[in-house]
Amino acid sequence: MARDSQAALVALNRFGLGARGGASGDFLNAASDPRGFVKAELARPNGVLLEVPGLQSTPALGKAVFDYQFEIQQARDAAAKQAAPAPATEGQPPPDAKAQRRNFSLNSIAMELAPKDLAPKEPSTEPPGKPPENRDAAMSPAEAMRPNAPKPPPAPLNIIQKTFRAEALARLQRAVIADCGFVERLVVFWSNHFCISANKGGPARMWAGSFEREAIRPHVLGRFGDMLKAVEQHPAMLFFLDNQQSLGPDSRAGKNRNRGLNENLAREILELHTLGVGGGYSQDDVTALANIITGWTYAGRLGQLGAPGSFVFNANAHQPGAQRVMGKIYDASDVTQGEAVLADLARHPSTAKFIAAKFARHFVADDPPPALVARLADVFTRTDGDLKALATALVDSDDAWKAPLSKMRSPYEFLVAAGRLLAQIPNDPGRYLAGLNALGQPLWAPAGPNGFADSNAAWAAPEGIKLRLDISAQIASRLADGVDPRDLLELVAADAASSETRKTIERAESRQQALALLLMSPEFQRR
Repeated sequence: MARDSQAALVALNRFGLGARGGASGDFLNAASDPRGFVKAELARPNGVLLEVPGLQSTPALGKAVFDYQFEIQQARDAAAKQAAPAPATEGQPPPDAKAQRRNFSLNSIAMELAPKDLAPKEPSTEPPGKPPENRDAAMSPAEAMRPNAPKPPPAPLNIIQKTFRAEALARLQRAVIADCGFVERLVVFWSNHFCISANKGGPARMWAGSFEREAIRPHVLGRFGDMLKAVEQHPAMLFFLDNQQSLGPDSRAGKNRNRGLNENLAREILELHTLGVGGGYSQDDVTALANIITGWTYAGRLGQLGAPGSFVFNANAHQPGAQRVMGKIYDASDVTQGEAVLADLARHPSTAKFIAAKFARHFVADDPPPALVARLADVFTRTDGDLKALATALVDSDDAWKAPLSKMRSPYEFLVAAGRLLAQIPNDPGRYLAGLNALGQPLWAPAGPNGFADSNAAWAAPEGIKLRLDISAQIASRLADGVDPRDLLELVAADAASSETRKTIERAESRQQALALLLMSPEFQRR
């Protein structure tokens, strides 16, 4: 039983999101057939989709956010017009200073009414230890998780925040109720690989959830090439990396406007999405690809090129002529020119190696076994980027089961695992969002286009551990009275729990302390 219990712990922690509390029987099911327990979710391809009533498509959300921004801008313009002092005429005294201050206050009111995240911003450059300001909770994380904490009156949420919170809640609920959580882990992995940041501005925050639902989830068990195309043509990615501002220098729009080529998206496609650093591309390849994807944009509020918020190809912004990328000439003059490049990049040997190494690093170890990486790269190549085959090969590998549970759960995995164990299906995302901000992994908002770090060094720093302990204590203070931590330990690890962990929990001075210690135990924190 001990060997099966250890395999069950690997199944639930390394591949999944931890055992669920209540009568789920997750640990027993995993112990009886560890690999089958993990792979069962791969046999349900529709289970990866997130179709929740009320969640809208990207174009629908685009229209809503564009109209909202337009209304805010109109209010600002009206306030500025009222604030402008009348021109002084000869012989008249200058405008009263107090009256000027009153007029200027109208503009201040309009600015206060406008959400702070409407103005496009560059992604935050703060390190993980200094997360961006929490826009989703009026209280600090510690106050939010404290029992019976006095709550300030809620501020009215604008349409952007309402949408973001609804998308976050749907994602969190799915993660908490999933059987094993392997598919949800795959969603998180690929969403972080092809990341955007909700902190970029209003459209990015509005589209963060729909981007994952539309460009990531449908392809998690499909083909990498299809996901790559869906991601690079999604309005959220185009907005995040400013491709809607990129104009071919020799295009009609480029000649008529004082704006030119933007290489952001092209560079990240090569460096982060496909080939990887050292994958064989040059600066000339970046520039050529940037030229090729000029005209890849989305329709604006007026819908002149298509439905507002939908992907469109603007021929007037596209750089004409053939381009050479990675030694191959692409001479099409429309959207298919870029699609052909993406298809070739998806099949490039450097892409297979890069994806395989990153996949193994996420699930197995910071320094994964070279044989495992080689095996995954081979599967990726032979199956033309079949991501279900890649996930299956990972689970079938003995190396993936033999490696010790040495990686620290990310903040998201930690908080979701706690919710699963304590059978707390969220009906409001506030506590999770506050906790993620405090721990340095704000939802859908990494500091840069390379996503959140995936290493022990990122999450096991002393300050991060202290914050986890604080949050574990806050969770325990709310929920410990209704559970027995000793019973929960059986659900978490059963016979795989160490004698040290058992003794620590048994010797705790209270249920609250015992539960907090369980949540901080290696059996719970490590994967």
